[in-house]
Amino acid sequence: MTKNTPISISILAVGLTGALALAGCATGNDTAGGDAEGGGDRGTITLGYLPSWTDSLSTSFLLQDQLEKLGYTVELQTLTEAGPLYTGLSEGDIDIYPSAWIDVAQKGYWDRFSEDLEDLGAYYTEASGMLAVPSYVDIDSIADLKGQGERFDGKIYTIEPGSGAATYAQESLLPFYGLDEEYELVTSSTPAMLTVLEDAIDSGEEVVVTLWRPFWVNDVFDIKELEDTEDGYGDPEGLHFIANKEFSGQFPDAAELISSITLDDAQYSSLENMVVNDFGEGREAEAVDKWLEENGDQFDWAVE
Repeated sequence: MTKNTPISISILAVGLTGALALAGCATGNDTAGGDAEGGGDRGTITLGYLPSWTDSLSTSFLLQDQLEKLGYTVELQTLTEAGPLYTGLSEGDIDIYPSAWIDVAQKGYWDRFSEDLEDLGAYYTEASGMLAVPSYVDIDSIADLKGQGERFDGKIYTIEPGSGAATYAQESLLPFYGLDEEYELVTSSTPAMLTVLEDAIDSGEEVVVTLWRPFWVNDVFDIKELEDTEDGYGDPEGLHFIANKEFSGQFPDAAELISSITLDDAQYSSLENMVVNDFGEGREAEAVDKWLEENGDQFDWAVE
């Protein structure tokens, strides 16, 4: 069984709604900086993220807090897909994206747009994709899925089309393990995939989903990661702050601050859990305040 799951999935689903369009797929433009203490007249930084991808959700509000304390106005631009996000970054409509998987999962986007972008560094270095099943399923590795398609109705559930998780599974992982002819990769959205997983666990059914580390779901749902015995996912990757190529020249002190931010497993986990689960949608800024109150003295980069 799960705990706190309905609340968390509701938070993700609400984050996907909005009004204004950017590159055809944006879902809102929330100006956050001018009203916050410390937000001011040093310029406006537009920060783009996908609310359903909670690594970027958590780090977006962390950056908002820190940049406003430097005196910037921060505008938060929410989107629903990675493609328009990278397009917006490359064209300068968005200044920065705070959690890019450019080493593996989103490498295709980086290769396509990198001439117009800059990498400000990785805040976390042990990220990886994974396949997972409910803990009661008697399969322990990705290789064990071969020949077992009927048990899972021939389906592996993943998130948004064009996401790193979906693209890498479809183009690399399933062919690598010889699963592409036996399983269909079902794309939807992060909230929809988590609903499928939750419903399966509640009814004791068997299901396979794509997940990733770091992700709060791994600590909340009753699941197990399937062992990647053949190293299909490769080495862990970094979660990077990436920006439009003009960013460092336009905002040098902001770039310096962002480049200095690093988080270990415990620090990242506590930030994401506090933003997503402890406080929730609409209270993200409060969550960051609380997290910095409890953890800020661990960091040389934290702006008071």
